[in-house]
Amino acid sequence: MFPWTHAAFGYLLFLAVVFLLGRRLSKAELLAVLVGTQLADVIDKPLAWWFNAIPSGRSLAHSLLFVVPVSAVVVAVAWHRHHPEVGLAFAFGYLTHLLGDTYAALYYWRTGEFTFLLWPVLPPYPYGGFVGFADFAADVELTGTLVGLFLAAVAVGGVFLVHFARAPWWQASRTR
Repeated sequence: MFPWTHAAFGYLLFLAVVFLLGRRLSKAELLAVLVGTQLADVIDKPLAWWFNAIPSGRSLAHSLLFVVPVSAVVVAVAWHRHHPEVGLAFAFGYLTHLLGDTYAALYYWRTGEFTFLLWPVLPPYPYGGFVGFADFAADVELTGTLVGLFLAAVAVGGVFLVHFARAPWWQASRTR
């Protein structure tokens, strides 16, 4: 997935869960879920593609051995600051990133592609090499599907911006 699809996917899933709970989201939660949807790639892609420090763009920050402790620390800090919902939003966004990276393998049950989830205990799955944005853009063929997906992404981005503008910064304070 691309960064904007990870963001849209995580935001829409989070919105659905929160809607079912009957809650209103805060700006802090919206930002936390967005950061959670991006963190794995922000860490792994540069370390793998630019610095060759890790074996794959899906290894260190995509591993549950990293995700779970980082999410636990964020939730604990948010809890300590009396806003556990922000920490939970971050953890939810982070987990949706992993779901977004595995949905096709889950659908077709290609279990060999899940090895990155336990890196370094298991080897990373051998994905293709780095393709620069200019190379990627040069190979893009405009199709009706691609234009439709782009328009859907723009619509979700617009909904997010309106939602963010109307949301309060924090949920109502809890008694200490």
